[in-house]
Amino acid sequence: QVMLVESGGGLVQPGGSLRLSCAASGFTFSSYAMSWYRQAPGKERNWVALINNSGGTTTYANSVKGRFTVSRDNDKNTVYLQMNSLKPEDTAVYYCHVLIRNNYWGQGTQVTVSS
Repeated sequence: QVMLVESGGGLVQPGGSLRLSCAASGFTFSSYAMSWYRQAPGKERNWVALINNSGGTTTYANSVKGRFTVSRDNDKNTVYLQMNSLKPEDTAVYYCHVLIRNNYWGQGTQVTVSS
């Protein structure tokens, strides 16, 4: 079955960096676009970034454009989110997502930006 497992979250100071990873299994990873979403406490889940199946096309939410970079390694079935210049408002649980007839989500990884 489809499985997505995120890792790499943690506590970081404002201005710092983190790299999230999402290991995928149970489907042909190189055939599907992958996305990152995030959900802050008490708020709805929002889309952050998308990468197409080959990795040649990426798109970002305005709130993270220029600070976050999504990438993928199709040999390792893994998608990444490099987050730089982190702000307190980036604090959220970050989720990996794939749409294969249905929506599939990982369990999420907590990112906390605080001094």
